[in-house]
Formats: sequence, C-alpha cells, structure tokens
Amino acid sequence: LSLISTLEMAAMSAFLQSGAPRPYPAHYMETAIQTYRDVCKNMVLAERCALFSAEVLKSQVKYSEAAALLIKMTSEDSDLRSALLLEQAAHCFINMRSPMVRKFAFHMILSGHRFSKAGQRHALRCYCQAMQVYKGKGWTLAEDHINFTIGRQSFTLRQPENAIAAFRHILINDSKQVATQQSAFLREYLYVYKSVSQSSSDVTLPQLPLPCLHSAQTRVFFGHERRLAEGEKQAATHVWLDQEYDGEQAQLWAELEEQVVGVANKGSVPIGFQPTQYCLSCHTDNLRYPLAVVEEPIIVEVVFRNPLKVPLALAELSLLWKFTPKDFSRPPGGVPGEALSNEKEAAAGRVSARLQLLPHKTGELQVLSVLYSLGTVEEDNGTSEGSRTRSNTLTLEYSHHTSRPTFVRGRQDLEIQGPRLNTTKEEKTSVRHGPDHRLDPVITPPMPLLEVFFINFPTGLLCGEIRKAWVEFVNVSAVPLTGLRVASTHPEFFTFGCAASDLTPVTPTASEHCSAYKTMATPPSVAATMLVSPAMFGVSGDDRPTVAEIPLVGGGLGPGEALQIPLWLRGPDREGVHEINFLFYYESVEKNAKLSHRVLRHKAFICASRSLSVRATACHSNTLPRRGGAEEEGGSSMLVFVDVENINTSEAGVREFHIVQVSSSSRQWRLHTCINPTGDRDSRLASRERGKLCFRATRCRTQEGETHKYTFADLNLGNEQIVSSTTPCADFFFRRGSPSESLTPAGGADDGVTGVVQKCSEVELNIIVLWKAYVVEDNKQLILEGQLHVALQTVGKEACSVPQKEEAQEMVLLKFKPDQPPPVSRPTLEQLSRLIKTCLHYPESYDHPFPQKSLCMVPVTLTLSNCSLAQVDVIIDLRHKTTSPESLEVHGTFTWLGQTQYKLQLRPHEVQRLVLKACFFQAGVYNLGTPRVFAKMAQAGTMCETSQQSSMPALIVINSV
Repeated sequence: LSLISTLEMAAMSAFLQSGAPRPYPAHYMETAIQTYRDVCKNMVLAERCALFSAEVLKSQVKYSEAAALLIKMTSEDSDLRSALLLEQAAHCFINMRSPMVRKFAFHMILSGHRFSKAGQRHALRCYCQAMQVYKGKGWTLAEDHINFTIGRQSFTLRQPENAIAAFRHILINDSKQVATQQSAFLREYLYVYKSVSQSSSDVTLPQLPLPCLHSAQTRVFFGHERRLAEGEKQAATHVWLDQEYDGEQAQLWAELEEQVVGVANKGSVPIGFQPTQYCLSCHTDNLRYPLAVVEEPIIVEVVFRNPLKVPLALAELSLLWKFTPKDFSRPPGGVPGEALSNEKEAAAGRVSARLQLLPHKTGELQVLSVLYSLGTVEEDNGTSEGSRTRSNTLTLEYSHHTSRPTFVRGRQDLEIQGPRLNTTKEEKTSVRHGPDHRLDPVITPPMPLLEVFFINFPTGLLCGEIRKAWVEFVNVSAVPLTGLRVASTHPEFFTFGCAASDLTPVTPTASEHCSAYKTMATPPSVAATMLVSPAMFGVSGDDRPTVAEIPLVGGGLGPGEALQIPLWLRGPDREGVHEINFLFYYESVEKNAKLSHRVLRHKAFICASRSLSVRATACHSNTLPRRGGAEEEGGSSMLVFVDVENINTSEAGVREFHIVQVSSSSRQWRLHTCINPTGDRDSRLASRERGKLCFRATRCRTQEGETHKYTFADLNLGNEQIVSSTTPCADFFFRRGSPSESLTPAGGADDGVTGVVQKCSEVELNIIVLWKAYVVEDNKQLILEGQLHVALQTVGKEACSVPQKEEAQEMVLLKFKPDQPPPVSRPTLEQLSRLIKTCLHYPESYDHPFPQKSLCMVPVTLTLSNCSLAQVDVIIDLRHKTTSPESLEVHGTFTWLGQTQYKLQLRPHEVQRLVLKACFFQAGVYNLGTPRVFAKMAQAGTMCETSQQSSMPALIVINSV
C-alpha cells in the first residue's frame, strides 16, 4: 500500500512541477489504480486515483486516454459510480479535437441508464443531452427509445408537459417498432395523458398526436342527404360526398348554370356570378366564402390515418366551431357538432368521418377543430393471425367510452393551407399561399329546397323512340319556390311540352298503356295541315332552346307541396351509351341578397339501339298543277322520295316496324299527297327490309305576318292520324340536333344574283317519319313509338336521318403568305338553267279530215313557272326545228303559226300561260317539245340569257279521218 501510494504521489508531483524535463508518468497512475483494485481490494482509492489521472490527462488534452481510463473503472458493483464515470467519459469524447459525437451520445445513454438504475434524477439530463445528437438523424429506433425513457423519467419527476411531449414524438412519426412495442408506447402515453388531464384545471382540450389528421383532404358538403328511391321512383343524383371530383364535369355543370342564369336574367349574366358548389374539397375554388342556408346541415368529412401498427379507437367525435351572428343581438343557440354513423373505409389505416353542424341563426361560421376521444382496441388473445389482420386500422365508435380508463379526450386543429400564389413576381420568387375558406361558411336566410324524382324513367331506348315518363317535384323546405327551369347538355332528348299542351292522363298509372302522341281517327286522304309558331315551343332565335321553363300550377310550389308532370323522352339518333345531364334551377319568392338561386343536378345514362334509317331526296316535278285545282299552291310542286330501312339487329326483341305516318314541317313547302298509296295498311318492315314512299310537295300559302310560322302537314298511312303540330312531336322537331334551316324568318339572305339563283335549288323541307315497333319482352308484346327527322336542303341532294361520322381533318400546312381572296361566287349554268319550269298542255290525239282540209291546226298551251324569288326575263323561241335524222324517222315535221318569238317578264313564283297553234300537214306522230326557252334575272344587267332545261318529249298523234 505504501509503495502504491508513493507511485501515486510521484506521478502527481511530476505533474505539479512547472517546467519539468520529463513528461507526466501516466504508467505510475495505471499501476497504482490496478494495485488498489486488484491487490488491496480498495475501490475507493482506485476511483480517487483514476479521477486524479483523468483530470491530469484532460488538462494535457489527452481526452482519448482519459475516456479509456474512466470506462475501465466501470463495474456492476455500483450503478451510481459507473454512471458518474460514464458521464465523464462521454464529456471527454465530445471535447476532443475532433469531437466524437456518436460516442458521446452512446455513453450518455449508458450513463443515464445507470443513473436510472441508481434512482437518480440525473438520468433525465443524460437522455436529454443524448437526444440532441440523435434527433433528426434518421435513427428512429434510437429516438423512440430515448423519447420513451425521457417520458417516463419526466412523469416520475412530475414534469407532465415534458412527458407528454416526449411520448408525442414517439407516436407522430412513422415508427419502425414492432406492433407490441408500439402498443406499449401507446398505453404508456394514454396513461400519462389521462393522469395529466385529470389533475389539470385547464378547460382547453390539448392536441392529440393520433391519429394523423389530413386537413387538406377535408371536404365540406352543404345540404341534406338525398332521399333514396321508393319503388319506381328514381331520385335525382345531385351531389354527394361519395362522388369523386371530376374537373371536366364541374366545368360542364358551371357552363349549364351560367346558361340558365342568363335566361333567368333576360339574357345577361350578373357580374358577380359564381357557379354553385355544394361540395368543397382541395380541388375546388375555395377563395370565396361558401354560402350555407339556415336550418340546413353542414357536413364536414375529415380523413384520419393511423401511422401505427396497432388499431386505434375513436369515440365521441364532434366539431369545435366559432359563430359570429349577423343582425342579431343575442348569441345563437347553436348545437355542437354531431357525428354521423356513415364513416367510409379508405386505404389501409385511413378512415373518413362525417360530422354534421345544423345552424339555427344567420351569420358567419368558422369550423376550428375536431374533438374526439382516443383509446386502444380491446383485442382477443385467440390467434396471432387475427391480430395481424386488424393492425394499422382505425375504428370509429359512437357510444360514450370516456368512462373507460384507456380513452382520453383531445382535439386536432383543422389548418388548411390554400393554393400557392403564382401571379406577381414577388409571389413567384417566394412561397405564399392564398386563403382557403371551405370551413368558413356564411349562413344565409331560409331558401327553398327542391327534390326531384323520376318515374318510369328508361335506361334503354331505340334511336328516335318516344317514351313518356313522369317527374315529381317536391318542395321539402318551409319557403315557396318559383322560376323552375331546366338546362341540359342534350336538350333534344326531352321535353316537358308547351304551355298549351294537353296534360291528360294526369297520373303515371293512367298513362301506362296510352300513346305518347296526340292521335285522332282519320282515314288516309290529303294531308291535314296546321300552322304553328315556334314561339309556342320556346323557340325564338337561331339556336335550339337549351333552357326550358317547367310549367308550375300558379307559377310556384309551396312548402311541402309536390307536383307530378309528364316528361317526354326521345332516344338519341346515334346508337351507344349517352350521358344526359339535367340542371334544375329555382328561386325563392322572397329575394335573398346573398343567395339568388339554387340548382339541383341529375345525371342519367341512356343506351340507344338502332331502329330505322331514313333517306330522302327531293326533285322538281315535270308537271304543273291543273288550273284551278285544289293542290295549286303558287304553281310549284316537287316530288319527295323517302327510303326507309330497318337497321335494327333484333337485339332488343323488335319483330317489325310499321311506318304509320309521314309528316312535314317547313315555312315554304308541305307534303300534299302520297303518290304510291298501299291501301289502308301501313308499311311494315322486318329486319333488314327496305321500303320506298313517294310524295308530292307543294308550296305553302304564306300570308302577311306569318312568314315565321311553320306549316305541319300529316299524311297518315293507316286509319289513325298523329297530330305532329302538338306535343311531343313538334317539341322534338324544334329541338332537333342539326336544324336544316334558320329559325328566323326568311328575307335576311343574300339578295344578289347568286343568292337568288341558289335559292331555286333550296328546299328547306323537314320530313318526320313516325313509326311503331312491336317488341316481345317477358312473353308480352309491347308497342313502341318513335319519330325520325330528315332535313332536305337542296334539290337532288340526299339527306339521311342517321348522323354521319365526321371524317378526321387532315393536317394543314402552315402558310407564311396571306391567302388570295376567294373568287367572286357566280351561279353555275346548271343553276341558271332551272329558273323557269315549262309544261305543254295539249290533246294526246287529234282527228282531222285531211282530204277535205289540208291544214290541221291544234291549240297548245305553254305554261311557264318562275321558280326563283326574283323577276326573270324570259324569251320563247318557236323557230327551232328538229333536224336530226333519227327524229325525222320517228316524228314528222310541223310548224308553229302566229308569233314565233315572245319576250315576257315573270314575277317571283308567277305562272303564265301562252296559247300557241301548231300546224300539221299530214297524219302522224309529232314531238311538240321544240320551243326553246331562255331566261335571265331581271337585275342581272348584261348577263346573257341561259337556255332552260326542256321537259320530256311531248308526243301528239294526228289521225286522218
């Protein structure tokens, strides 16, 4: 012992000597420490010697040797002594010239562990210092262990805030711990949290770390959940939280709403117009404060994610909100948030909860936080397979579980960041976000609330098929509504009829076996005509109506009232699946400054199958009506050929089609008679069969002030006439997709020569083919009705009812030079040769006694008809003779007596007759079609006359008696 003490003092003396020629003898200290510990068994002296030597080494900046010496002195005998030595060794590592940070943290953790075993509060300090090194370095397992220990130590030392913060760090990060360890962390956290909350007097609920709340995915819905369909009633789809957001659909609905708002405001859209948004999410425009209606729920959908591998239980979910009343002196008696039991399972570990607020006062509302109780799920200890299945899940429980010791109450704030601003230069160079007001609705006064139900609404139709359905409008609010309108992407698909339409039968049951058309018993005869104004069917401009006003009894719908009105549907002209969008618009009787109107959306899908294909062609008639005849309508007539083909593939069970009626609609022409009648039976077409019909068309007699009206002519092929000038036939005609003519009165066209000549070939006649189809379905025979439209525009040009596929446009080369101005359009010779239509009237045979009288004179009437809309100068030349040898072999020669050249002027559509005399010298067969007719427009100036198309050969037989 004396020897070892001498070595220790010698080493200390050598260190304390100033300017000593020899270095510090560290081996003296090592020998002394080893002898004290191993030979003398005196750990106190050994520790004293080690501490002295460590201080000497640290003063000589030999931190590595000092740390090794201190670590060597640790043992299992004394936790407190080992903790002190490890802490000093850790400080040696951090004070080195090149600090060894990780060794410092590791030995601080070892020191803290030994302090903890010794029951010393110094353990918390050691773990906190080690946490400064491991924090944010990706060593998640080490961080979890350190935070867990800090939490326990802080709770033991009565530092609850630090304990909760430490446990919070364990739970909010995506931990890589096993499920059992995470479950232990969670139970420890809940125990500490509940102990702190019970002892705290603060009424403000603290923030909970679990589960993760995705504030950006929060969605807000304004309004009631739609009622489900009852029986044959199909409720309008409208908008609901289960529907995914579609940007294109949202733009489409906004355009429809803008159209109907413009119509409701007499053609002008208000400056501050914004489309209605019932469901707000991260995809919608949330820069404006949304509008909610008093006494109508506000449903907030929040999305939670469980970052742990153990299931969590949430109970008693509610919303924390702030309300500022407007125009009310007393505070509102609002109810707290109410949880709805319609949570939606999303991806693994995700669940969405829908919470409801019901405002009772007008004002400004702010949704701040989500309040809930967090707990663990009691799992059975049956099989490990079941526990693995339920891992990483969330369970929403709506009963009161706060009495359980495993449940704690807390909140999470709904902090939503708006879209990034990127307009100005300053915004582009920095990160700035705009506001997001989806959780800050403005509560407006009461508004009407409409619900729409469709009755007997089909899902499949034949192309052109007419089906009668019913729509029920229900006002479920306490406020009357008015101004009910509907806009659609396919206005040609449906009609509610005109204001004067007959609404009988008045119920869907009564109309089940009735025809969708208005019919009357009439034998087939000359066409029945009716003059109709487009304004009766809501058509007043060039475009087809896209917004229809729904007729309401008394102009409105009172609170709690319901109304059923008929709805006629027509199958699309093109086969396939079609998406039909309806937007119902309505207003309140009392004007609301904040909310001017409301809308209701509905989306329907219709599968259209092929039915008939109708092709039509018009050509000028070579004969003129007889003088004084009943069919003379201005002296013009045409032949209309209608070719009908059954292109149905019998997939819908259609046996055959019956063509029951052919109608026409035009301002200038109408069908007059059917040239090839087939008796009293209508035309029947089986699969892939075709039929052809021929009709004579005449010009309409239009009087002053009626040029804008349409003449409907019906030619029924059976014993029943369908009145095409009423609902629904006329409605679908005016709503057809590609009208052949402008709906504005004629007269605004090109008045030049070219325009006038071109109008000679224009027809502007619409053919409506009405058919019935016999379908076998469920061993029952059904009768389907429909109509197809064909728009004839030009003489000789075929028109078809089936829309033709548009050809892909070819790529056009870029042009770097301006195009040459288009040449001045001039009428073609073919168009100029159709100005005048001629016809000869004469006896087919004539008897003359040539032996007694050598010259035979026969009266012939030449009828001239002006087919244009302008005055025409006409020259008739009778001097032309047939000189071809072939004609001379068949026909004899004759001559015209009297004046041989005439010059006339015909007014628009005027008919003139010239009485001529033909002189024959002998019996035979003669061709009277020798007169040549030349014509030109009176306003054409220096233009030469053009030879007109001659009619068929006019043969006359001269007999000698």
